[in-house]
Amino acid sequence: MRDRLRIALTKGRLQDQSVELFEAMGLDCSPIRKPGRRLIHSIPNYPLDAVLAKAPDVITYVAHGACDLGIVGKDTILEHGHPFYEVLDLGFGACRFALAVKEGFDFYSSYQTRRVASKYPAFTRAFFERKGMDVSIIKIEGSVELAPLLDLADGIVDIVETGATLKANGLVPIETVAPVSARLIVNTASMKLYKSQIIDFIEKCQRELERAR
Repeated sequence: MRDRLRIALTKGRLQDQSVELFEAMGLDCSPIRKPGRRLIHSIPNYPLDAVLAKAPDVITYVAHGACDLGIVGKDTILEHGHPFYEVLDLGFGACRFALAVKEGFDFYSSYQTRRVASKYPAFTRAFFERKGMDVSIIKIEGSVELAPLLDLADGIVDIVETGATLKANGLVPIETVAPVSARLIVNTASMKLYKSQIIDFIEKCQRELERAR
């Protein structure tokens, strides 16, 4: 057993917002703010080590027990599954999954198999299966908004925050698929091995989130 918990943080904006939360909780996050070439960053005044990773890797590290906790967007959880505990909605990073099409296009007007582009093929497929619709899913890695413009797809399922990118490209959201925000996740074995330490950390997060409301 380790004497310090490990938490995987999603690089980028969620990392920055996680650090803001931790600092409001009284944690010294200077090692994370100035990471240098180090890959694991120890919090000096709390028994917690932070690992910075891409969102899918956060899922992997927590699912396999390399990290005890993780902070990752609900979008990644929905796409990759979750053999772990999802214990807390942290509220930040809020946006939504939406189905979007070219302005004026009636996506549901035909019984033809629709083509849908997305960076999240598993989640998109599951969404249309619940609707009983047969769709062709096209995986896109980059700007998914291009797919309808190039007539590659009839619509897209993607993360929407303000809708400005959709509007700039002549697309409109026609249906909200799911809300998205940052979640705190916990490895199932770690919850048993380090229960008191993990509960302490969760309660610190909860108290700060409630105070900030």
